Amino acid sequence: MKVKTKAKCACTAAEKKVVAKVAKPATAKVEKAEKTPAKQDVTFTVHADAGKAVYVAGEFNGWDPTAKKMAYKARQGLYSATVKLAPGTYQYKFVIDGTWCADPENVNAVANDQGTFNSVVTVK
Repeated sequence: MKVKTKAKCACTAAEKKVVAKVAKPATAKVEKAEKTPAKQDVTFTVHADAGKAVYVAGEFNGWDPTAKKMAYKARQGLYSATVKLAPGTYQYKFVIDGTWCADPENVNAVANDQGTFNSVVTVK
């Protein structure tokens, strides 16, 4: 139902602009912030004689054979290194004095294109 009136609006021009601005719907886009999964500390260990040059290499460091040096833990008789990894599955190997070795204590392994095996670790 339309109501006709001859009465003019008592609003000033400035007030009409304010009303017009308020009446418009908001058009700003709100994007969802995607959370990246938190990286977790993953410790790799391998038994090797003291004095060896021992590294861990894998998908997480571009298979760089000298990117992550492992420290010798004399009391335990092993080398250890901790890497921060996001959830996922990663292939890796140890490099001991230049020789690439699968992790002898990890039964999870996959064949690689070199005819050997890479060890596999899964971070949840």
